[in-house]
Amino acid sequence: MTGSDATAQGVTAPDTVKILIAGGFGVGKTTMVGSVSEIVPLRTEEPLTMAGLGVDDLNGIEEKRATTVALDFGRITISQDLVLYLFGTPGQQRFWFMWNDLAIGALGAVVLVDVRRPESSFAAIDFFERRRIPFVIGVNGFHGLHPYAPEEIREALALPDGAQVLLCDARERGSCREVLTALIDQLIATTARANGHPARTS
Repeated sequence: MTGSDATAQGVTAPDTVKILIAGGFGVGKTTMVGSVSEIVPLRTEEPLTMAGLGVDDLNGIEEKRATTVALDFGRITISQDLVLYLFGTPGQQRFWFMWNDLAIGALGAVVLVDVRRPESSFAAIDFFERRRIPFVIGVNGFHGLHPYAPEEIREALALPDGAQVLLCDARERGSCREVLTALIDQLIATTARANGHPARTS
């Protein structure tokens, strides 16, 4: 994580951390950024068009009318010395080329999963595993439903035992904050182990 800088008044500025909110098409990335952000989020949504016919799988999300074509951006203050900048990735495959640029400088990611369409998040998991960017899985319970336990989801996604799988609701600020806090705690613990220090949590 970046070191804190002192302002001219001698007040310590908070650390800022870039986090990606990723996953497949229609899993709730824009919703999560919007629900947890303390500022009005930047959104680059456009209506779904004929260009997506035969390309975008709307099975299970037939009500979806718009899609992110660049990124979503939001901010959340976790504590007085830690601020997260959230970047939501576009989910449609034809926009995946943007993920490499969005990943620059990111310390971690939340991969959102829709249990109705778990295969839609395989590419995101592979993306972060290949780049060794730490991530947690956020299982977005559409309509507040969570039909599967985290252990079942971990097995279905072929994740290692240590991977965090967290049930959440992308519409609920508190739920999203818990997922982000779990990711930060994981990053802190990993950094502490690498430096040979006891881990502390946020």
